[in-house]
Amino acid sequence: MFRLESDQALLQAFRPRDRRLIEMPAEVRFPHFVRDYLVWTETSGARVYLVFGAPGTRRPVGVIFRREVAPSQEPGANMCDWCHTFGSNLEVGLLTVEVSSRRRAGMYLCRDLRCKEKVEDAADRAGRHPLEAFQRLNARIFHFAQEVLGIDAGAAAQPVPRAGQ
Repeated sequence: MFRLESDQALLQAFRPRDRRLIEMPAEVRFPHFVRDYLVWTETSGARVYLVFGAPGTRRPVGVIFRREVAPSQEPGANMCDWCHTFGSNLEVGLLTVEVSSRRRAGMYLCRDLRCKEKVEDAADRAGRHPLEAFQRLNARIFHFAQEVLGIDAGAAAQPVPRAGQ
């Protein structure tokens, strides 16, 4: 859980290179308490924004995903790499993030990033408390941010220097 005091605090959760792309969420009022993570979609639908708490800290970390166009003609199903639910091409698809000016990385994720709702539903149906499932989900999210974007828990939205960058 973490608290965002202002729109500036929300902007600071993102990498400096990403801040120019942010369309602020209309429904968020400050101060704003975030239990697991905050997600919203740009009005055009092209980008999905995610802000989550770095493990062991109360520092928010922001990631901007670009929704890749879903194939409209071919029906199919994909599995979300974070919550492990299956969905159609319209529900689960490739979301990418800009790693550098010349490199993008992506994963198959729920296109609306509402993974926590699906994890909670699955735990409820199985008769389990969702806390453990939330912890696994948050660990997968942070692992992506750390491994792909080089974001360290202690530095929150500051990238970790990588060899060759």
